[in-house]
Amino acid sequence: MRHTHSIATAGSFSPESAQETVTLDFDDRFRRRKVFRTDSGAEFLLDLPEAQVLRDGDGLPLSDGSLVLVRAAPEPLLEIQAETPEHLMRLAWHLGNRHLPADLQGGKILIRFDHVIERMLIGLGARLAKVQAPFNPEGGAYGEHNRNPDHKHGHHHGDGHHHHHD
Repeated sequence: MRHTHSIATAGSFSPESAQETVTLDFDDRFRRRKVFRTDSGAEFLLDLPEAQVLRDGDGLPLSDGSLVLVRAAPEPLLEIQAETPEHLMRLAWHLGNRHLPADLQGGKILIRFDHVIERMLIGLGARLAKVQAPFNPEGGAYGEHNRNPDHKHGHHHGDGHHHHHD
């Protein structure tokens, strides 16, 4: 089976050089080892040294010399906007306090749809819209920093929480 042990980051190659594409939701774009099926149906093994986030536009160089382009699949998201930048910062604080992955896009925040969080945000005066879009949350605890080989994988939070990345 064709396989890859590395990621070519978006911008480090020409997307036109890819022979195939694979369209994945965020959960499937945060992996270490998994068999994937390209959009045309061909299988390959992703086998990385550690779990990493595959970003929209990244490439996966396969063992046969071909390249698979990663595409982020649209997912059900909640788009959050606010009346003022200060209000948006306050909403972001509430989301961060719940350790929710968030895609920060200037004057709006995207999170995965969750009816409980939706009610909380309504109560905080947020302007909300349900959308279907690719989800590209900020790195940090969700793996983007794992591209730094010097990064240590145990984290201690002041609130007594501790977690490791697999």
